[in-house]
Amino acid sequence: MILFDLKCGEGHVFEAWFRNGGAYDAQAAANEIACPLCGDSRIAKAPMAPRIGKSRQDVEKTETAALRRAEVMRELVELRRKVEEKCDYVGDRFAEEARRIHYGEIDKRDIYGEATETETTELKEEGIVVERIPWVPTTNS
Repeated sequence: MILFDLKCGEGHVFEAWFRNGGAYDAQAAANEIACPLCGDSRIAKAPMAPRIGKSRQDVEKTETAALRRAEVMRELVELRRKVEEKCDYVGDRFAEEARRIHYGEIDKRDIYGEATETETTELKEEGIVVERIPWVPTTNS
C-alpha cells in the first residue's frame, strides 16, 4: 500500500491510499478519484514530505485517522445514495427550481443539483433553506 497526498482543482489537499503507484495512475486516468470535500475529479499528486522514522504511536494515529476517513467516505456515499433515491435531480436549474418551490409556483418536492457559491448565497439570503454536501463518487478510489 502507498499513501499519496492529492490536490483537487479547487485546491483541497487530501490523502488517499492505493495498492501501488500503478493503481493510482490507472484510477487518475479514468477520473475515478474525487475530492472528499467537493467531489472534484481534477486530481493531481500534491508535494509530499518524506515520512521518516515514525514511532509506533505515530503509525497508530495515522491508521486511526485513515480508518475514520474511510468511515466518513462510506457515510457520504450512503448519503449520496439516499439523496439520489428520494430526491429529484434538477441539474444546473437547482437555484431556479428551489425558488419556484419556495414561492409556491410549483408543488413542493425534494430536489438536488448544482448551484454556484453565489447562487447558494442568494438562495439563503432569500430565506430558502439549502445545504451543500460533498458529492463523492460511488466508486471506491
